[in-house]
Amino acid sequence: MKCTKLGYFTDDTIDFPPLERLEKRFVAVAECGQEIPCNPCVDACPVGAITIGENINHIPHIDFQRCTGCGICLGVCPGLSIFMAHRKGDTGWVTLPYELFPPDEGEEVDLLDRQGKKVGRGVVEKIRRLKQHDRTLLITLRMAADLIHAVRGFRRSG
Repeated sequence: MKCTKLGYFTDDTIDFPPLERLEKRFVAVAECGQEIPCNPCVDACPVGAITIGENINHIPHIDFQRCTGCGICLGVCPGLSIFMAHRKGDTGWVTLPYELFPPDEGEEVDLLDRQGKKVGRGVVEKIRRLKQHDRTLLITLRMAADLIHAVRGFRRSG
């Protein structure tokens, strides 16, 4: 996986799950470009869906078929480099790790791409705090299904 010189990924460099997998249930997706000694996501995954191989500096690989969509890996990643995606019909969902003051469930927000540009509007559907996460919330955003490949952040609109 390669970042642009500006520090963000492009759609053609991301290993994204196939449509049939996205329609089953949430699935984790990694956008990690740091070849550094890091493996908390590997250790956290209860089903062994995340691997890095023998070299701890390798980029994590997610086996989309094994991933259950539990979200544990999102909150333990120090780089906030993992998110989850799901779609059903015309509706899509993206779950992001979030470490700031949270919005409210039901709140409409601006959806942002990897560059921080607004790509649409969405709704905060769910806010979760898992026991395994110290301070990281999981924010699930509902949106048009065609946006799940682009949305990597949000901002409150008012």
